[in-house]
Amino acid sequence: MKIILTSVFVDDQAKALAFYTDVLGFVKKNDMPLAPDGPRWITVASPDDPDGVELLLEPDGHPAVQPFKTALVADGIPCTSFAVADVRKEHERLSALGVRFTQEPIEMGPVTTAVLDDTCGNLIQIAQHA
Repeated sequence: MKIILTSVFVDDQAKALAFYTDVLGFVKKNDMPLAPDGPRWITVASPDDPDGVELLLEPDGHPAVQPFKTALVADGIPCTSFAVADVRKEHERLSALGVRFTQEPIEMGPVTTAVLDDTCGNLIQIAQHA
Protein backbone atom coordinates (compact mmCIF):
# COMPACT_ATOMS: atom_id res chain seq x y z
CA MET A 1 0.00 0.00 0.00
CA LYS A 2 1.25 3.49 -0.75
CA ILE A 3 -0.05 7.02 -0.58
CA ILE A 4 -1.05 8.36 -4.00
CA LEU A 5 -3.22 11.35 -3.06
CA THR A 6 -3.64 13.69 -0.13
CA SER A 7 -5.43 17.01 0.09
CA VAL A 8 -5.56 20.47 1.57
CA PHE A 9 -8.84 22.34 1.88
CA VAL A 10 -8.63 25.70 0.12
CA ASP A 11 -11.00 28.65 0.10
CA ASP A 12 -10.23 29.60 -3.53
CA GLN A 13 -9.04 26.96 -5.99
CA ALA A 14 -7.70 29.41 -8.59
CA LYS A 15 -5.72 31.34 -5.97
CA ALA A 16 -4.49 28.05 -4.47
CA LEU A 17 -3.36 26.74 -7.86
CA ALA A 18 -1.38 29.93 -8.49
CA PHE A 19 0.21 29.84 -5.02
CA TYR A 20 1.10 26.16 -5.05
CA THR A 21 2.57 26.31 -8.58
CA ASP A 22 3.92 29.85 -9.08
CA VAL A 23 5.16 30.38 -5.52
CA LEU A 24 5.83 26.98 -3.96
CA GLY A 25 6.97 25.43 -7.24
CA PHE A 26 4.71 22.41 -7.61
CA VAL A 27 3.52 21.39 -11.08
CA LYS A 28 -0.12 21.10 -12.08
CA LYS A 29 -1.06 17.47 -12.61
CA ASN A 30 -4.87 17.61 -13.10
CA ASP A 31 -7.43 20.36 -13.57
CA MET A 32 -10.86 19.00 -14.43
CA PRO A 33 -14.28 20.55 -13.82
CA LEU A 34 -16.53 18.59 -11.51
CA ALA A 35 -19.61 20.63 -12.44
CA PRO A 36 -20.33 23.55 -14.77
CA ASP A 37 -19.12 26.74 -13.05
CA GLY A 38 -18.41 24.67 -9.92
CA PRO A 39 -15.47 23.11 -8.15
CA ARG A 40 -12.63 21.47 -10.04
CA TRP A 41 -10.46 18.43 -9.45
CA ILE A 42 -7.08 20.16 -9.21
CA THR A 43 -3.97 18.28 -8.19
CA VAL A 44 -0.34 19.31 -8.06
CA ALA A 45 2.82 17.26 -7.67
CA SER A 46 6.47 17.77 -6.94
CA PRO A 47 8.51 18.67 -10.03
CA ASP A 48 11.10 16.18 -8.70
CA ASP A 49 8.51 13.37 -8.72
CA PRO A 50 5.67 14.36 -11.08
CA ASP A 51 4.26 10.82 -11.06
CA GLY A 52 4.45 10.57 -7.27
CA VAL A 53 2.02 11.66 -4.58
CA GLU A 54 -0.51 14.24 -5.74
CA LEU A 55 -1.87 17.06 -3.58
CA LEU A 56 -5.56 17.78 -4.16
CA LEU A 57 -6.52 21.46 -3.81
CA GLU A 58 -9.93 20.61 -2.41
CA PRO A 59 -12.70 23.20 -1.98
CA ASP A 60 -13.45 23.91 1.68
CA GLY A 61 -17.22 24.19 1.26
CA HIS A 62 -18.24 21.33 3.55
CA PRO A 63 -19.70 22.72 6.83
CA ALA A 64 -17.21 20.79 8.99
CA VAL A 65 -14.15 22.14 7.20
CA GLN A 66 -14.17 25.82 8.16
CA PRO A 67 -14.31 25.27 11.96
CA PHE A 68 -11.52 22.69 11.61
CA LYS A 69 -9.30 25.01 9.52
CA THR A 70 -10.00 27.97 11.81
CA ALA A 71 -9.06 25.97 14.91
CA LEU A 72 -5.81 24.70 13.36
CA VAL A 73 -4.73 28.20 12.28
CA ALA A 74 -5.72 29.73 15.65
CA ASP A 75 -3.53 27.16 17.40
CA GLY A 76 -0.68 27.58 14.90
CA ILE A 77 -0.94 23.99 13.69
CA PRO A 78 0.09 23.25 10.10
CA CYS A 79 -2.32 21.10 8.11
CA THR A 80 0.55 19.34 6.32
CA SER A 81 4.31 19.34 5.88
CA PHE A 82 6.54 19.47 2.81
CA ALA A 83 10.17 18.34 2.73
CA VAL A 84 12.77 20.79 1.45
CA ALA A 85 16.54 20.45 1.06
CA ASP A 86 17.31 23.63 3.02
CA VAL A 87 14.64 25.32 5.16
CA ARG A 88 16.63 28.54 5.58
CA LYS A 89 17.18 28.97 1.83
CA GLU A 90 13.55 28.15 1.09
CA HIS A 91 12.45 30.61 3.78
CA GLU A 92 14.58 33.34 2.12
CA ARG A 93 13.26 32.51 -1.37
CA LEU A 94 9.62 32.45 -0.30
CA SER A 95 9.94 35.55 1.89
CA ALA A 96 11.33 37.43 -1.12
CA LEU A 97 8.16 36.40 -2.99
CA GLY A 98 6.00 37.90 -0.24
CA VAL A 99 5.08 34.70 1.58
CA ARG A 100 4.14 35.30 5.21
CA PHE A 101 5.68 32.97 7.75
CA THR A 102 4.07 32.34 11.13
CA GLN A 103 7.15 30.48 12.34
CA GLU A 104 10.67 31.40 11.31
CA PRO A 105 13.14 28.56 10.74
CA ILE A 106 13.84 26.72 13.97
CA GLU A 107 15.95 23.68 14.74
CA MET A 108 14.27 20.92 16.70
CA GLY A 109 16.83 18.18 17.13
CA PRO A 110 17.53 16.61 13.74
CA VAL A 111 14.78 18.61 12.01
CA THR A 112 14.61 22.26 10.97
CA THR A 113 11.12 23.62 10.30
CA ALA A 114 9.32 26.82 9.35
CA VAL A 115 5.58 27.47 8.96
CA LEU A 116 3.98 29.57 6.23
CA ASP A 117 0.51 30.87 5.36
CA ASP A 118 -0.69 29.43 2.04
CA THR A 119 -3.09 32.40 1.46
CA CYS A 120 -5.98 29.93 1.21
CA GLY A 121 -6.74 29.38 4.88
CA ASN A 122 -3.96 26.97 5.86
CA LEU A 123 -0.65 26.87 7.60
CA ILE A 124 1.97 24.72 5.87
CA GLN A 125 5.16 23.45 7.46
CA ILE A 126 8.36 23.06 5.50
CA ALA A 127 10.88 20.65 7.02
CA GLN A 128 14.47 19.63 6.52
CA HIS A 129 15.81 16.46 8.09
CA ALA A 130 19.50 16.50 8.98
